[in-house]
Amino acid sequence: MTKKFTCPIGVMGMTDRLKATELIEFVQFLEKLNYESFWIPELFGREIMANTAYCIAHTEKIKIAPGIANIYVRDPHATVQARQTLAEFANGRFIFGLGVSNIGVQTTRGHKWKSPVEKFNEYLDAMSAAQRQITRYEQYNAAVESELSTYDNLGPLLIAAHGPALQKIAKNRTDGALTYLMSPENTKISRERLGPKADLTVVIPALAETDEVYARDICRKSLAYYMELDYYQREWKKIGFENKDFLDKGSDRLLDYIVAWGSQETIENRIKEHVNAGASRIVFFPLDTGFGDAKDSPTLKSMAPLIKS
Repeated sequence: MTKKFTCPIGVMGMTDRLKATELIEFVQFLEKLNYESFWIPELFGREIMANTAYCIAHTEKIKIAPGIANIYVRDPHATVQARQTLAEFANGRFIFGLGVSNIGVQTTRGHKWKSPVEKFNEYLDAMSAAQRQITRYEQYNAAVESELSTYDNLGPLLIAAHGPALQKIAKNRTDGALTYLMSPENTKISRERLGPKADLTVVIPALAETDEVYARDICRKSLAYYMELDYYQREWKKIGFENKDFLDKGSDRLLDYIVAWGSQETIENRIKEHVNAGASRIVFFPLDTGFGDAKDSPTLKSMAPLIKS
């Protein structure tokens, strides 16, 4: 008999194409299926903090996570304010994910790229300073309380981190790391780097489709962009992939390794590999929600019975 997953299961969705009402219907659908969390990427569509607040306001139990918010986009003080505000509104249903994205995105947005380690250390330093300043209001208006209240239950702060340098920052300065497009071997290595207590959230593209030709076609269309990014290539090479695996939108071997596609049992087994390797949360990125009604996703429906209520 198939057993339910032992760790929280969330969903990451590219939902900018959905109308506002459709977005809420989709998130409420996930909530009814008992998914633990909904993760919102930051691309070029809806603003991620406003999007998060909107989803929080229209749900009751599912956790909402900016995942991942681009730290180049807003200054550290704005990020601290957003975390305080969203955590308070969510009342225990908020997870905050931060990341540096990549040089291509930052160039398009007009930002000057820095080393991810340098950028994150500077940013987290500035966030800590802003956190100490955020309640000091007297210098701006002496007619109000000099110390404003803050919300203490801020929820976990995670950073997107695949390699050892960023995962060291995740371990020492945040509540943990989020990985994407990685193998169970990478999850095992990540857990060893992070230690036993840190949150390790693993995002896994998933597709409930047994036709291998059709499944791989969807995988290539969904993930071709990532095949050209050097920091993913570096991590994939560590587990035996070569430059030829990144050509033509990804080799069959690579796609089969980073995407959990196939039957319910096949996807379930891949999830178990990551959990056994040390994942503390699994986040599905379903590859079948990009057209039509996102709630019709066979992937999300097939996995729902395996989620603890």
